[in-house]
Amino acid sequence: MEFRIEHDSMGEVRVPADKYWGAQTQRSYENFKIGIEKIPMEIIRAFAILKKAAAMANHRLGKLDERRLQVISQVCDEILEGKLNAHFPLAVWQTGSGTQSNMNVNEVIAGRGNEIAGEKLIHPNDHANMSQSSNDTFPTAMHIAAVMEIEDKLLPAIDLLSATFGRLMEENEGIIKTGRTHLQDATPIKFSQEISGWKNMLDKSKEMITLSLKGLKELALGGTAVGTGLNAPEGFDREVAAAVSSLTGRDFITAPNKFHSLTSKDELVFAHGALKGLAADLMKIANDVRWLASGPRCGLGEIFIPENEPGSSIMPGKVNPTQCEAMTMVAVQVMANDVAVGMSASQGNFELNVFMPVCIYNFLQSVRLLTDVLISFNNNCAVGIRPNREKMNENLHRSLMLVTCLNPYIGYENAAKTAKKAYAENISLKEACVSLGFLTEQEFDKVFQPEKMV
Repeated sequence: MEFRIEHDSMGEVRVPADKYWGAQTQRSYENFKIGIEKIPMEIIRAFAILKKAAAMANHRLGKLDERRLQVISQVCDEILEGKLNAHFPLAVWQTGSGTQSNMNVNEVIAGRGNEIAGEKLIHPNDHANMSQSSNDTFPTAMHIAAVMEIEDKLLPAIDLLSATFGRLMEENEGIIKTGRTHLQDATPIKFSQEISGWKNMLDKSKEMITLSLKGLKELALGGTAVGTGLNAPEGFDREVAAAVSSLTGRDFITAPNKFHSLTSKDELVFAHGALKGLAADLMKIANDVRWLASGPRCGLGEIFIPENEPGSSIMPGKVNPTQCEAMTMVAVQVMANDVAVGMSASQGNFELNVFMPVCIYNFLQSVRLLTDVLISFNNNCAVGIRPNREKMNENLHRSLMLVTCLNPYIGYENAAKTAKKAYAENISLKEACVSLGFLTEQEFDKVFQPEKMV
């Protein structure tokens, strides 16, 4: 491998000749060989947006000339297009402020920018980092990435599964089945009503996640090192927030209190709490589906789900609810990530939080996993859910809890006696009720109508 010599304030460093990064990136790359987790590309793309926006703001405020603006913008566009992905190698487990990733982006902008310009036109600190600090750029990148990933990917994925459940509600409107509470038989419910519960969970989760975006659209940029805005021109924070909004098509604003935005990560905690709420609902939905599909002969067997792959290496013909299992595992991971996000946010000491890389790594992983599993579950399971009408009807009429409809006619205690006798003697509720003398056969048939209990 060929190398070139780069330098920073600490001296000279050998850098691979085919990489655009500089000395500070190289030092981080060599000093933090920890794990395999890299700074997410969503953060790198967010950095490209904010660096371009900062150059635009600096130009408008008379600090950056037109040529440097154009070169910086071109490199940022290349980053956004994914052309420079190989030049961002740093680990999550680095400085807690994300300084080295900020400098990684600055150095790549300078390295590639100078190649474009054909001269040493861009300095990583003086131009790519003009009016900025790692302490305000990294939290800004966190918010930009979180908002864009949620709005562009997660919310549409929620809508996809919600729409499928909406279709299933319509298709199964007339079907009545037994309800269940405490994993025990309960009063009847329409299958469409059961599905409506799943759909509304998704719709409510979307509302809560959307509500959390308001705080994430406040940007720390302009606070520089400790929130005072040192070395940033007057009005830079407003100009750069407007530029980010223009570049992304979102309504980002400058954070009203930079001392808060540099050290607190409460907006991310709030937003991830909504993600955890979605994960909890997905756990419930997946469990319902796999329980209802359990069998095919020795389980509940009230619905059919797609059979996508063999389920056992030893039991021929076995098919498992694998999409449900994937979704429940994702739910567990998101719940675990919520602990990491919350604990990271609690470590804001004085003027800066220094757990930002791990905080956003877990946050973005949650968004990515939830997005992917919603699409996978929808396309490979939910769209193919079909009712087993025969089994639903059989279970409905075997349910002892249908006795509840007799309460107004024979009273709670007599209804309980009827159910217990039917269960103990393995006879029907009708046989038990008539033999106990509570109702005649004709009276029983008149009041016992499960379809009216929903």
